[in-house]
Amino acid sequence: MDWTNEAIDRLRAFWAEGLSTAEIGRRMGISKNAVVGKAHRLQLPARPSPIRRDAPAARPATAGRRPTLPPLHVAAAPAPAVPAPPRREAPVAAAPRPVLAPPAVVRPFPRASARSCCWPIGEPGTEGFRFCTAEAMAPKPYCAEHAALAYVRVKDRREDAA
Repeated sequence: MDWTNEAIDRLRAFWAEGLSTAEIGRRMGISKNAVVGKAHRLQLPARPSPIRRDAPAARPATAGRRPTLPPLHVAAAPAPAVPAPPRREAPVAAAPRPVLAPPAVVRPFPRASARSCCWPIGEPGTEGFRFCTAEAMAPKPYCAEHAALAYVRVKDRREDAA
């Protein structure tokens, strides 16, 4: 915004009336922040806060302040280091090792071809898990039926939500 002399005079008048910065901005057709910035640059008198405060006696004395820690006391001279007593190694009893299950055999799940549908059927890791073997659509990894489930239009989702 170009601050003309007329605009500055209007700002000063609204400021003197005690209008809020938001109201001054609305009346002048500018943002509240533009009003605040120009008032600061013009060094207009500070405004009282619009936030209502309770009486000062009603507030606790520690409100708004960070708790303080007691002062640190530093010793005049560091104490001499006392060597630690030598460690005695306790005899190690042969503890039984836990029996671990053999690692699961990782087998690639067979697909009919590189162009077959990648839709998973069943729970991975179970015996009956497999992929759909129907022919996949050209640009997508799924067949027509599974692509309809995987790719939902935003418009369709909004209709379902209503």
